Amino acid sequence: MPQTKFNRRDLVAAGLAAAGLAALSPPVPALGQGAALPLTPSCDGKTAVTRRQTEGPYFTPSSPLKPDLRGDGAGEMLALSGFVLTPLCRPVAGALVDLWHANAGGDYDNSGFRFRGHQFTDEQGRYQFLTRVPGLYPGRTRHFHVKVRAGRGPVLTTQLYFPDEPGNARDGIFDRALLMAISAAEGGRLGRFDFVIATA
Repeated sequence: MPQTKFNRRDLVAAGLAAAGLAALSPPVPALGQGAALPLTPSCDGKTAVTRRQTEGPYFTPSSPLKPDLRGDGAGEMLALSGFVLTPLCRPVAGALVDLWHANAGGDYDNSGFRFRGHQFTDEQGRYQFLTRVPGLYPGRTRHFHVKVRAGRGPVLTTQLYFPDEPGNARDGIFDRALLMAISAAEGGRLGRFDFVIATA
């Protein structure tokens, strides 16, 4: 029987991914009972949906189904995890989450799909990307681009930001409401953001 070999990088990545998913606390109580649910950082009753932002000049349609972007280049590893929720804080299964960002040098791949990929949320509305911390694109602070859509509902196009970045204060597009929660972990960083979307 052939044996599967794992290198240290794969084991560290697996640990980081597991830690990211383990950190997710879903709004599970009374999901099917129509009762008020516990509030989450991105679903606090103050806004109907996650704020929209420009997609920027480097969106490429038809990205591959690829939640693991680590092989697209060098840089510090980051596991970005979260939920896709309705305005009533119910998880959305099967929602499309499309992510793209610059490489460690601040450059976008406009001829291929490096640091570009999409996935679909699981039955609990969870998503997770394993990627690298993006570099600084000239004139912008550090950020991710994201599109989220449930079925044939409207597309949410937005950007996510890193806390404590010096460039945040100088970036005219930066929005504090789109800050990820970032924490250190063995092998890299954990990022958390929950999207709240319209489903119809």
